[in-house]
Amino acid sequence: MVLEGRTAIVYGAGGAVGGAAARALAGAGAQVFLVGRSSPGLEAVAHDIAARGGQAHVATLDALDTAAVEQHAAEVAARGPGLHIAFNAIGVAHVQGVALEGLSMEAFALPVDTYIRSSFTIAKAVAPHMVRQRRGVVISLTTPASRMVGPGFLGHSVACAGVEAFSRHLAGELGEQGVRSVCIRSHAIPETLPLGSHAGPVFAIEAQRQGVTVDQMLEGAATGTVLKRLPRLKDLAATLVFLASDGAAAISGVVVNMSGLVLD
Repeated sequence: MVLEGRTAIVYGAGGAVGGAAARALAGAGAQVFLVGRSSPGLEAVAHDIAARGGQAHVATLDALDTAAVEQHAAEVAARGPGLHIAFNAIGVAHVQGVALEGLSMEAFALPVDTYIRSSFTIAKAVAPHMVRQRRGVVISLTTPASRMVGPGFLGHSVACAGVEAFSRHLAGELGEQGVRSVCIRSHAIPETLPLGSHAGPVFAIEAQRQGVTVDQMLEGAATGTVLKRLPRLKDLAATLVFLASDGAAAISGVVVNMSGLVLD
C-alpha cells in the first residue's frame, strides 16, 4: 500500500468529503486521525475504517482553536511514526446568495476568516513536526469560485483565492525543509449534497435565481466541464492519495485542478 507507515490527520473528517478522504487514506495504508467538531460523524467514519482493517483515531476539536490543534498535532506526532499528511476538509455555510449592496461585513468575512484561518492554524501546528522529520505534505481544498465571477458568493470567492495563495506560499517556505504544500480545486460533487454538503446551498440559491431545479443546475454545471461530468468522491479520494504518496514527491506549490473547468 502506497501510504504504509504514514500518519495522516484529516480535519473535517466527519463530513462527506473528509470522511471519503479519511477512508481512502486508511485504505492506502495510512494511520488516520479524524478531527472534527461533532463526534457522531467522526465515530461513524472510524467504524468504517476499522471494519475494513484500517487504523483510525477520533478527536473532537475546532480547527480554529489554535491551542487545541497544536496540542493534537503534537500528540499525533509523539505516538509515532511521525506526522506525514494533513488534509483540511472543514466546511461552513459559505455562500450567502446576496450581492455586494446587501452583503454585511460579517457574512462576507465568515468564509474568508474560517477557511484562511483554519489553513494557517493547521499549517502552524503540523509544519514543525514535518520539518523535524524533513518529510510531509499539507493538502488544502478549494472550489472554482476562486477563478469565477458571479453574484452571491463574494466571500467564498475571496476565501478560495486566499487558500490557494496560502498553499502556494507555504510550499515556498517549507520546500527546502522537505515539506510539500498542495491544493486540490474540486467542483461540486453531487453525491455529497444529500449528505449535508455546504455546496448544497450554493446550487439551491443559484437554481432559484435561474428558475430551475437543483438537478437541472447540476446538469448545467456538468455540461460546462470538458469531461461533461462533475467530479465524484472517488475522484477526489484518488487524487488525495496520489498527492500524499511518494509518486507526487516532486509536486508542490500548485493547485491541482480536478474541477473539469479550464480556468488557467
